[in-house]
Amino acid sequence: MSRHPLAILALGLATVLPASVWPATAAAQGSDEFINGYAAAILVREFEMTEAIVSVREGAVTIDVPVIGDAQLPQVRNAIGSIPGVTSVTINEVGPLAAAQEPGAVPATASGQPVPVVPVPGADGAAVAVVDQEPRILARSTLFDPLLADPRWPHFSAAYHYYSNDPDVEHAGAVSFGETFSLYRAPAVFDGRWELGFQAGVFAVFDLDSESADLVNADYWVGIPVSYRRGDFSATARVFHQSSHLGDEYLLRRQGNGDDRVNLSYEAVDAILSYDIGESWRVYGGAGYLFHRDPEDIDPWITQAGVEWRSPDLIRNSIRPIAALDIQAREENDWSPDYALRAGIQIENPSLISQKIQLTGEYYNGSNPNGQFYERDLEFFGVGLHVYFE
Repeated sequence: MSRHPLAILALGLATVLPASVWPATAAAQGSDEFINGYAAAILVREFEMTEAIVSVREGAVTIDVPVIGDAQLPQVRNAIGSIPGVTSVTINEVGPLAAAQEPGAVPATASGQPVPVVPVPGADGAAVAVVDQEPRILARSTLFDPLLADPRWPHFSAAYHYYSNDPDVEHAGAVSFGETFSLYRAPAVFDGRWELGFQAGVFAVFDLDSESADLVNADYWVGIPVSYRRGDFSATARVFHQSSHLGDEYLLRRQGNGDDRVNLSYEAVDAILSYDIGESWRVYGGAGYLFHRDPEDIDPWITQAGVEWRSPDLIRNSIRPIAALDIQAREENDWSPDYALRAGIQIENPSLISQKIQLTGEYYNGSNPNGQFYERDLEFFGVGLHVYFE
């Protein structure tokens, strides 16, 4: 899930100003009391767990939660395990927690309504992480995780690609700038949570063989996603716009070849379903429809599916092997599949998981994803750096 950098500041305040978050008598770093409060703050601020009970005995941490997805288990375990003094982490899925409603666990207003707190002492010295269930504006995360191998998922990246079959470009630099933001989140009527978000991105390709690394193509992408999550299941439906433009330098060197210029622009809707399998695997699939398009004769239907793998274990407490495959098929190309593969490592800080940096080897084979050249086929190999705020 995407997370804003403000989460880092919030967690920092929670740890350096303990008197405002947990009892002022908390002992020094590494003590059970310190671990207790620190762990509860991480659960609230980094994982948005609405009800969790943390207990610590001689450095051994036990966390009771109503529900937790398999994909989240290693993240929580690594984040809590990185706290100084922690010797082990046990996570129990226990169903609805009554302990959070025990007298003194949740302070109340004069009207008797609960107020949001982080974290407060529980019945037996455990820290009870409590967050209100009211609708939320600008949540730190998003409910639908990024599609790691999707060539047009908005995020920050820089990559080198070797084009094996393009008539104009052989060595290409590809960059993207974008992100997904949560605007409004609320509990769903039928359990789980739903969210209204905003996505925007720019995807640009440069010819590295040219004298000034000419801009060849830039795609501008903006969308409004509505997402849902319950446990390991998540889904998103989007309406979005993409327009594509050639670079000035490329146009100048291609003067006299006006037939190469395509004014590609479209609005579309799509829906994608996703499911996390165990601690490592994720599968997804969906379809989209281009309802307003230029040129008008473009066939409108698109399908998409993929699989992702993340190692449940960290190497040296910060490196996680990853791999992802995205497959898309378009009516415009007679349903011939486009394959996008990325594999490499993800660098992360388990105690402050606000961002992840991926270093990947990359392969693509299919219709050209750079909008002005969608009628061409493209195969490339490359390496890339990708940044996600989660």
